Amino acid sequence: MRYLPKSPSERVEMLDQVGAASIDDLFKVIPAEYRLERDLEIPRQHGESEIIDFFKAAAAKNGLVGYASFLGAGCYRHYKPVVIDSLVQRGEFLTSYTPYQAEITQGTLQAIFEFQTMICELTGMDIANASMYEGSTGAAESIMMAARVTGRHKAVVASTVHPEYREVIATYTQHQGLPTTVVGYNAETGRVDLDALAAQITEETACVLVQSPNFFGVIEDIPAIAELAHAKGALLVVSIAEAISLGIVKPPVEADIVSLEAQSFGVAISYGGPFCGVIATKEKYLRQMPGRLAGQTTDADGNRGFVLTLSTREQHIRREKATSNICTNQALVALMATIFLTVYGKEGVRDLAIHNLAKADFAAKTFAAQPGVKQLFSGSPRFNEFVLQTTETPADLNARLLDQKIIGGVDLARWYPELGNATLWCATELNTRTQIESAASVIAATAVLA
Repeated sequence: MRYLPKSPSERVEMLDQVGAASIDDLFKVIPAEYRLERDLEIPRQHGESEIIDFFKAAAAKNGLVGYASFLGAGCYRHYKPVVIDSLVQRGEFLTSYTPYQAEITQGTLQAIFEFQTMICELTGMDIANASMYEGSTGAAESIMMAARVTGRHKAVVASTVHPEYREVIATYTQHQGLPTTVVGYNAETGRVDLDALAAQITEETACVLVQSPNFFGVIEDIPAIAELAHAKGALLVVSIAEAISLGIVKPPVEADIVSLEAQSFGVAISYGGPFCGVIATKEKYLRQMPGRLAGQTTDADGNRGFVLTLSTREQHIRREKATSNICTNQALVALMATIFLTVYGKEGVRDLAIHNLAKADFAAKTFAAQPGVKQLFSGSPRFNEFVLQTTETPADLNARLLDQKIIGGVDLARWYPELGNATLWCATELNTRTQIESAASVIAATAVLA
């Protein structure tokens, strides 16, 4: 019944209800030339044990079993506590949809409320939604929100923002009458060029968008950027792709809007999604924030309860007044993040961030010590990612690493050709000292090959 939910007798009963004598009779309204008169070319049916064996064998061909990975660039490998899957697979969470009926969805609403609270504590903002699709749509929606708040219709975006985030932003803004200007970075620090940024901010600029840690893993000077933006009446939007960084990096309290990707909080990479984007902001901008918001209240008997409040319902029934075209949320994925943060707690998240920082520092120093390798932007503060420049091409280097079951850094030539043979590396708590030293030994052969 698990794989064949309708028995033969049930099918006969269903056909009888619609007045059809058989399946063929049911589909006779379809012209014969469009009907398939043979069996589907699919494998025979399998028993449950056979299906499990099939998928185990398929899974063994995928994933990182037996491989060390130093990939980051917006998707981060962190340990996911097993309790997350145990809780999110409960029926009341896994099968629920939008919690309009508060009387029967208190669990989902409370989870959203707790998620919002934790995000505010992490980001230093007053309110947070739950949620956007993921970090890139959150960044784009933040720009549109800033335009509504300020009444202006231009944006300035740092080139150190994730390149794929910038592609999504371009898709969003191209038909919104919201031109964006991209500002370059300082070749020494890897931070956005403050002089170039200042020159681009005008009285027509709705917001400045930066990412911190940025795509190179470098921490941007948020107070200085905020001062430049606010001096011209523009808002500052800070995008955060690596949420674990908030365990140790000072939250961007100078920002007006924070766009966060919460994938690092216990959400599996899963081939790139589904993830969980969040917008957090100052209370005064509440009514321009897209997405859902759960609020705490009391019922007629004085008991604590939760409801959707200030939900932008225009997204469902009055589209011309909508703040966003996103009319659903990622409540189940946000629940994963909520459980993760609850399990780790404040000190645990800080310890995890310190662990990531230490691993990345050790990896960067170990790799940079090899012949033919240079670490770029090494003088700037960073989190768990760093950029290496090598005499060997990234393609050749990564091919040799892969032969040793090591997945190397991301080739940056696609987005930053001016950096030459540069790769972006990431080290998290899941990268062991042995893995780092093994990768270093492969990298060391660069000088010999050159």
